Order: sequence, then C-alpha cells, then structure tokens
Amino acid sequence: MADSTRAEAARALEGARPRVFWLDPDVPGHDVPEPAPPLVGDVHADLVVVGAGFSGLWTALIAKERDPDRNVVLVEARTTGWAASGRNGGFCAASLTHGYENGAERWPEEIAELERQGMANLDAIEETVRKYGIDCEFERTGETLVATEPWQAEWFEKAAADGRAKGERVQAWNAEEVRQRIDSPTYVAGYHESDGVAMIHPAKLAWGLRAVCERLGVRVFENSPVRAIHSVPLGLRLETRGGALHAPKVAWGGGAFPGPLRRLKHYLAPVYDYALMTEPLTDEQMASIGWEGRQGVSDSANFFHYYRLTADNRILWGGYDIVHHYGGKVRPEYDQRPETFQKLAEHFLETFPQLRGIRFGHTWGGVIDTCSRFSVFFGDAYGGRLAYAAGYTGLGVGATRFGAQVMLDKLDGLDTERTRLRMVKEKPLPFPPEPVRSLGIELTLRATAAADRNGGRRNLWLRGLDAVGMGFDS
Repeated sequence: MADSTRAEAARALEGARPRVFWLDPDVPGHDVPEPAPPLVGDVHADLVVVGAGFSGLWTALIAKERDPDRNVVLVEARTTGWAASGRNGGFCAASLTHGYENGAERWPEEIAELERQGMANLDAIEETVRKYGIDCEFERTGETLVATEPWQAEWFEKAAADGRAKGERVQAWNAEEVRQRIDSPTYVAGYHESDGVAMIHPAKLAWGLRAVCERLGVRVFENSPVRAIHSVPLGLRLETRGGALHAPKVAWGGGAFPGPLRRLKHYLAPVYDYALMTEPLTDEQMASIGWEGRQGVSDSANFFHYYRLTADNRILWGGYDIVHHYGGKVRPEYDQRPETFQKLAEHFLETFPQLRGIRFGHTWGGVIDTCSRFSVFFGDAYGGRLAYAAGYTGLGVGATRFGAQVMLDKLDGLDTERTRLRMVKEKPLPFPPEPVRSLGIELTLRATAAADRNGGRRNLWLRGLDAVGMGFDS
C-alpha cells in the first residue's frame, strides 16, 4: 500500500458524518417518521410481534393480510429499522441460504426448491412494494460478482453454463467484458446474475412497511424493549418498561438482540460489519466507471467488499472487516471503527483510482446475527406459543419475509411448503461457551484471511470446520 493512497484515503474520510446514511434525517428525501408511542399499561392482542426490523414488520403485515380481523401489536425496543434493517447495504436477495453454494452443501436434496421459493419470495416483495406504493428506491438490477484474483473466478464459467441450462439469466465475463460494464483495473473476471437481487433503500422500506402495517390496523409501540416473558393461563405476558402485552401467540424477530429469549444466545454470535458512503458522484465521475446497469457488486474473496449505487449516485462501500467482541458484546461505541474505515477507504481507491479526490459523507457499523450455518434458523418456545427466526448472517433483507411466513405458519399450526423444508426443521450447531467461542472465531478469521492470501486454499482448521458443518462463509 503506497503512502500516497493512505494519505488520500485519510483525506477522503475527513468530515464524514459518524452516522448511518440511510437513517440520517439531514439527507434530502429522508422523511423520517415520528416515533410511535411507547407502550403504557396493559395491552391485549391476538398476536404480538417483537422487533420492528424487517423480520417483525413482514410478520405483522402478512398476519393482517392473512386475517384482517386479527388483532396484531408490533413492539420495538428502539425505533423502526434502527438496527440491522436500517444499517445494511440495501441488497435484497432471492437466496434464502446465504448463496447457492452454502445451501447446496447443507441441503442438496432440496436446494432447487429453496431456490424456487427464494425467487418467489423476492417477486412477492416487489409486488408488495408496488401494491402498497412503498417508495423505497426498489431496482431489480441483479448482482455482479467480480474476481480480483484468478482463483476467485475458477467456478464462474461452469456455474454460468449450469445456470443457463436451468433457464437462469446468468453470464460469465472475462476481464475486458466485466470492465465494459463497470471499470476497475483490479477485475480479472465477472459473474452476473440478472434476476435474483434488487437494490433498495433499507430504511425507506422499513418505514414504508411500518406505514402499511398501521394502515392495516396494526398497533405499533416503539422505545419499549421487552424485558421478561411469562407463561400465563391464556398465553404469554411480555413485560416492558411501561406496561405489559398479553397474547396467545408471539412472533420474535429480534435479530442479534435475543433479550429474555435466552436459548437464542447459544446459536447467535453477534459480529460487526462496516460501511462507507460517498458524496454523490458527478456526471464525469460516473462516466469514468460506467456502471450503466446499476447492479449490486461484490468481490469474490472470503473477506469481500460489497458496493452499490444509491438513487442519487452515491457509492456505498462496505464489508471486508468482520469484528467479534468477547462475549458477544453489543455496544453503541462499536458502531464507529476508524481503523476499519481507513482500510475500506484505501481499498475503495485501489478499486477505483479514477475516483481519487472523492469524499465520503458517512461512516457507520452495525451488528449482524451470525449463526454457524450462515442462514436463518427457526424454532419455538413456551409450548409453541412463541415462534422465532434468527441468524440471517447479513443476507436478511429479502429472506426475512420468508422467515415471517414460517413463523406465522408455525404459530397457526399450518403444514406448508415452507414448514416441510429440512432447512426449516433443523437448527444450526450451537456455538461453544466462552472463552472457546471467541478463540474459535478469532482462529477462523485468521485462517480465512490466510486462505485469501494463498489462492483460496483452506488449512486444516477450516477443513475441520467444513466437516462438522461450521465452515466459515462470509
């Protein structure tokens, strides 16, 4: 890394706001809704949904669509979309399994069905956005995976041929072809999938879903964290700071925040991910990189970068660093990590040297609910009166709608194409207790970084994790 690049990256970060771009009320066009009132007193409902991120919002909305007369309450510890749902990159993917390869390795006999249901789920999200007029900057652009080292592209040609044989719109590109679409001197190949990913403004989607829920009759309470759950004769009683919720059924969508649902802590390892957002690009800067398709982009290393354009032509640039704190600690001060922002800015300038002189307007981080199989898992508690979905591992913008349907299916005792899936019936391996958990995560991160430096070759530690179903997949 040249000293000039380090200095240029530091200059590009000067003056950046330490806040989430999507949630920033000072950004033009961000009409942040007023917080819903906190819960006060005793409230009764047919269904209580915990968490006003995507998981809870989709659950509340679909519950009302299935039964408009159902009395649904949605309760949130902070404000709608405050956590992972408002901090991600805005990639809304069809995959329910954190990518085809992860799903095919774990559930080979049902991966085709998982892919089918995932694409239908993304189609339904697009239809919901259209039906209710949710202004969330939805663009069905697809995604391009770029290789910056030859080993990363070894599977591109075969995967493209296999996909086309199944009727998928996929292409493998050489260096010249990918650089005609988006220009970086670091690219050696590309793989483009046209249908399975959309770009969205995640906070606007969350705010829009909340508005639809309220329009359909869902009562929403914010700034009301659930502190305790108790079994009572007619269901469950959920205590908050200002009151209590009573319902025969509860759907839990807390993500990386399990609260009093202690069993989830064995399966979740909160990790932090970080992102930068540039100021809007000029017409000349846009012309210098191309990107006419506006597709999302990720590189193909184990520690990868993801990036995309916003509606006003800013570039979001995130990923690479994965940070786990001992004991799974989640704290506000972890949302900013200057050493990671410096590293990301340097990588940005190496990828797009033609954009030297650009400025970053926002820096932020957020916690991801990682599990050992890197995709959502499901379960129930309190004799089936509570259902939960968790462990989306950074690919939950789209999959949370599927997870919402599973939770409702389970609570309503329905036998569906979703509940019959082995993926839904099985749980991931739990993480070991501390200090083994943190030691294992640190060893895995170091081994994975070494694999990126050594042509993708996985050492004995990583191969052992693969063998027991805990192989790291970023």
